[in-house]
Amino acid sequence: MVAKDIQQIKQRFGIIGNAAGLHRAIDLAIQVAPTEMSVLITGESGVGKEVFPQIIHQNSLRKHGQYIAVNCGAIPEGTIDSELFGHEKGSFTGALSDRKGYFEFADGGTIFLDEVGELPTPTQARLLRVLESGEFIKVGSSKVQKINTRIVAATNVDLIQAIANHKFREDLYYRLNTFPIQIPPLRERPEDTLLLFRKFAADCADRYQMPPIQLDDDAKQLLQTYRWPGNVRELKNVTERISVIEHDRTVTADELRLYLPNLNMEKLPALMNRGNDDQKIFHSEREILYQVLFDMKKDVTELKKLVHEIMGGKVPMSVAVEDDESYASRPIHDMSSIQEIETVEESFSLEEVEKEMIRKALERHNGRRKNAAIDLKISERTLYRKIKEYNLE
Repeated sequence: MVAKDIQQIKQRFGIIGNAAGLHRAIDLAIQVAPTEMSVLITGESGVGKEVFPQIIHQNSLRKHGQYIAVNCGAIPEGTIDSELFGHEKGSFTGALSDRKGYFEFADGGTIFLDEVGELPTPTQARLLRVLESGEFIKVGSSKVQKINTRIVAATNVDLIQAIANHKFREDLYYRLNTFPIQIPPLRERPEDTLLLFRKFAADCADRYQMPPIQLDDDAKQLLQTYRWPGNVRELKNVTERISVIEHDRTVTADELRLYLPNLNMEKLPALMNRGNDDQKIFHSEREILYQVLFDMKKDVTELKKLVHEIMGGKVPMSVAVEDDESYASRPIHDMSSIQEIETVEESFSLEEVEKEMIRKALERHNGRRKNAAIDLKISERTLYRKIKEYNLE
């Protein structure tokens, strides 16, 4: 596609940026639009995946048909089949009448399944049947119905890993992934961050009738080097907060840092300079890796000491703590030391921490799972799955 066509698409759908990866994704969306191929859009949370199904639909032969977007991660597991495929009257408690599902409403058009990686396994089987034969059965019915609906799906989940963990069907993955489109994260588009910032600042200025916020040179540099784990969504939120809070309309780098909570998390403590450690000379990548592992071990050891002291000795030290000097003096090629690092205590297991957080959230809300899910900032269906996984029922 020529640059002029891409520019028209960007203007029509409000896409900001000139990065090659972004232009490539737009080009692919336009090329696949006139076909009937299923499309899988992948990319991190906050990159703007929801725009690309609209590009595909509006440039397809189905543009006069229905376009329906469904957030699969927001629908409880117990009702998702009914929401997607409909149900018959009396098929379950509360089914007071027949109901069409989203697929039936989108017949002749396009359905966008966002967060498709969150679909439960039984629903994945139903979706596979639609992709293979265009057929589905309503909940509580035995009648097979035909539909002509194009499916565009999106996910920020690594589906290959999900397949390995038996969380996603391999056959469904290959059906959905007929035509893949990868949306690049914002950290791979540093040249676009200033364009996006100016756009969000101008929008905020228009909305609240105030002068647009600006950045000094150091702040611009920080904006472009920050990794933006929340991508475009995070950049928009930060820009709007700065626009509302800061009285001085030119923001410095020090002021911008106050709005970047993840800035200090970009480097692990183990990777930070420690005294004269920066004077060490490494002769191979393996030696660097060993040093990082040693430093991580020291971080964990220090954390244990701190917890032990804060709790007044009530928390037992489950393993002997080595003196930092003796530990650091070991040869960096000592494989026995690496084996010690690889031994992770159960008391520091992430699974145990997660299980305890879920248990406490359920206790705080007297077993009300919906409230506990909101408290934990996860979907209700994810909470159901975790409760079953950790046997917390």
